[in-house]
Amino acid sequence: MKINKKIKIAVGSVLGIVLLLSIVLVVHIATVKPTVYDNATLQISRINFEEPIDSLMAKEINRDLKSITGVKNPSVFADKKVVVFYHDMNVVNSEQVYNQFMAKGKYKAARFVVPKEIASNEVCPVMDKNSFSYKFSRGIQRIFN
Repeated sequence: MKINKKIKIAVGSVLGIVLLLSIVLVVHIATVKPTVYDNATLQISRINFEEPIDSLMAKEINRDLKSITGVKNPSVFADKKVVVFYHDMNVVNSEQVYNQFMAKGKYKAARFVVPKEIASNEVCPVMDKNSFSYKFSRGIQRIFN
């Protein structure tokens, strides 16, 4: 008898905790609003280099890109021979940045342009739309919105 009573208490406790956590999850999904970023004019662009990038050249590339108006946060990936940077589309576009950058130094580099077939694809690296968690979250949001 006592074993059955202890088992019932344990099972009831586990089910109660699962129920409580499920309610908290549903309330969280229903009440969280998507974050709105005020950077709609920022775009990320890339320049591919043909030659290897050493540390001295990386500093020079970083300095040259930062000196261009509208360019923010240039990142040099020397091992991949790539430079990635953000730019304000209201100030300058990626082609203008590339032209100004090439005028500043003797670089063997090419501007990366996304192919049209890839550019038209919707991409979200965070969540797979076929996953259970995505479908569950969308279902809860639709119920409460």
